[in-house]
Amino acid sequence: MLKMTHLSKAYRTEVVETFALRDFSIHVREGEFVAVTGPSGSGKTTFLTIAGLLEEFSGGEYQLDGANVRGLNDNQRSKLRNEKIGFIFQAFNLIADLNVQDNIDVPLRYRGFNGAERRRRIQEALGRVGLSARSRHYPAELSGGQQQRVAIARALAGSPRLLLADEPTGNLDTQMARGVMDLLEELHRDGATIVMVTHDPELAVRAQREVHIVDGQVVDMAPQPRLVEAAQAGS
Repeated sequence: MLKMTHLSKAYRTEVVETFALRDFSIHVREGEFVAVTGPSGSGKTTFLTIAGLLEEFSGGEYQLDGANVRGLNDNQRSKLRNEKIGFIFQAFNLIADLNVQDNIDVPLRYRGFNGAERRRRIQEALGRVGLSARSRHYPAELSGGQQQRVAIARALAGSPRLLLADEPTGNLDTQMARGVMDLLEELHRDGATIVMVTHDPELAVRAQREVHIVDGQVVDMAPQPRLVEAAQAGS
């Protein structure tokens, strides 16, 4: 689903070159739930923005669902991003003066779906996150956990092949965070491919696999202990 090989990202000024990612390699298979962890400044956000085709890379290769993205122009990247990727942000990124239904509708309009198809997708996505009764509410009328569920519904409505989550529980209290993680685990069980950036080890352990980044490089890609134990028990 997502494969980066010896990828690098450098930021250059007239006097200095700074690498955010260096010789970065990762392979996320279809149907995996991967947690990406690491200290502040390690390159997690840079990885996610490149994975989401929001930022270009300096060297190496990146294949998204079998397509090599190197050399694509802005329109091609936008088309691929809209068709393949759903984003879940820490800050929700909901439009304050649009209700829940219209927030989910915006990216579907960009995809060119007709009205009936958009309504079907919106209703289905809201049903998945348990917010069918809140479609006419505005973001300010919802709790933080409900707003994040709307953001997840917005991502799901486009039927993405890959969900990218950037600290999806970072602005939530413990109970709301658990609810969001329960939903992400449910989506994964239903076949979604999820890559989640998080600083919280309690959340990371709930993923299928953890990738740890330090100084722009992958230093550990071990599976979670509970999965190793399950595999050993079944052998």
